[in-house]
Amino acid sequence: MILTLLILIPLLAGVLSFAMSGGAAKGLSLAGSLATLVVAIMVSMNGVDSFSVPWIPRIGTSFSLAADGMSGMLCLLTAIVLPVVIVANWNKEVENAHSFYALMMLSQAGLMGVFLASDAFVFYIFWELALIPVYFLCSKWGGEKRVPVTFKFFIYTFLGSLMLLAALIILSLQTTGADAYSLASIKAAGASLDPTTQQWLFWLIFIAFAIKMPIFPFHTWQPDTYEQSPTPVTIILSALMVKMGLFAVLRWLLPVLPQGVAYWSDVVVTLSVIGIVYASLLAIVQTDIKRLVAYSSIAHMGLMSAVAFSGSAVGTHGIMVQMFNHGINITGMWLIVSMIENRWGTRDMTKMGGMATSAPKMAIALVIISLANIALPLTNGFIGEFMLFNGLFSGTSPYAMTFMIVAGLGIILGAVYTLNMVQKAAYGEVAPMVHQKDISANEYVGLAVIIALILVLGVYPKPLLDMTAAVAGVVTP
Repeated sequence: MILTLLILIPLLAGVLSFAMSGGAAKGLSLAGSLATLVVAIMVSMNGVDSFSVPWIPRIGTSFSLAADGMSGMLCLLTAIVLPVVIVANWNKEVENAHSFYALMMLSQAGLMGVFLASDAFVFYIFWELALIPVYFLCSKWGGEKRVPVTFKFFIYTFLGSLMLLAALIILSLQTTGADAYSLASIKAAGASLDPTTQQWLFWLIFIAFAIKMPIFPFHTWQPDTYEQSPTPVTIILSALMVKMGLFAVLRWLLPVLPQGVAYWSDVVVTLSVIGIVYASLLAIVQTDIKRLVAYSSIAHMGLMSAVAFSGSAVGTHGIMVQMFNHGINITGMWLIVSMIENRWGTRDMTKMGGMATSAPKMAIALVIISLANIALPLTNGFIGEFMLFNGLFSGTSPYAMTFMIVAGLGIILGAVYTLNMVQKAAYGEVAPMVHQKDISANEYVGLAVIIALILVLGVYPKPLLDMTAAVAGVVTP
């Protein structure tokens, strides 16, 4: 029953917020997100849990939820990010604030459902429900080009969702039991298909997940959407929603179509490592700091996608660890980007400079988060990235060495564009600030949570490793 609270609390907070004033809705959203965080901590400490009630027996589906180490970890990440975002943006005026915070909470409810669903039909419903609030958030509160950008985002994701739905229906028709859409039935149905069927069915499912991650060449909606979305929405997209795609690959693709995955894995890894280098090179030439961070996210997700298809247990464990750490780091990066834009009135890095002089606390936070983003040892990004490259190198592909060498270029290029951003924003000639203020109290709280997690998990990652070890199939001492 406790698993349902992870969905019900933000759902109720979101629905009630529509009928409140802006200030009351913001307060209720914060309270609801904190309550959800308490429940998520309890779930992550309890380990494996499940909940199931009959729903639509005629088509063989039930409302089934299950939490293991991976889903519990992602629910915990979602529960951490939402209150951090709300607190860090507490002092910002938002038009129609009651609707804004209501949609934020509804997006959290949808995300929780995606990570907990153990029935394919329920998974698909939440997959769509998580998208709908974000669509309205982007189209209502985004930048000047929000309408065409949001339309492109919607078309990409909607087409992918239709392909996913078709694949799930095909798989469910291979079963005759009363639980045709259960994870176990879907796995058995996929494994029963002949190799040729698995090979073409693979693309129906994979493309839907690849769009969400996104990986090359399905990424073109992402930079524009991140650029035009308000920062809280960009954080949800970048820190949480991209994890939906990677989580779905691990939970709903790899174990369901094993022969299709084996046949196409080298192709997917090739696309992923191309995306790492391509996105990194584009990040280097950006002058818009938002687009730079957007392309860096594509590069990070490309590495995790490549390792997912490498066939390595250590690599899979590293993905789970890095999903959490990337979510924390990219949240911190977007918070800093928002603060820079508010203080300097621009996203153009050529017009920035001197943050270390005019806003030293912000500069310190930028440096710490940036170093975590390039996986410096003793930051949380290091252990996961080390495991990812270990997994890519030890994978089953005969091209594993080549894949690792090309993907390794991302480390060098990542350091180039990240340190270049730090140099332009924090050092050099002091650029005039629009708002003469360093970090405010509420921003300090949000960044303190992020930086504490970066440093603690960088020095002592064992709790995160232990939480996800059983799902990855490895044993920790």
